[in-house]
Amino acid sequence: QVQLVESGGGWVQAGGSLRLSCAASGSFFRLNFMGWFRQLPGKQRELVAGMISGGSTNYADSVKGRFTISRDNAKNTVYLQMNSLKPEDTAVYYCNYRGRIAFYSAELDYWGQGTQVTVSS
Repeated sequence: QVQLVESGGGWVQAGGSLRLSCAASGSFFRLNFMGWFRQLPGKQRELVAGMISGGSTNYADSVKGRFTISRDNAKNTVYLQMNSLKPEDTAVYYCNYRGRIAFYSAELDYWGQGTQVTVSS
């Protein structure tokens, strides 16, 4: 069983920075995708940044040039460095791992518990 534990959210003034971390306990037979999503109350969860197994990344247009996704394979951890934060970045942020925990298992999505990021103007 895989569990994801997030840390690093909080409150920051506009223009500031935060770094989110998401550590996975357990291992994957094949990990295909690692990413960060965010969600506002009453809204759909949206992709902020993602990284596929080969290392290619993609970002939402609203965060390009400000956010960076990275990973530490040895620690089974994915990070989201958020710079030049804006009030519209305020949301609950969720990490996501998509993969298979065994060769015989289906590909599943695993989610962190969510961490609040609040950016004040």
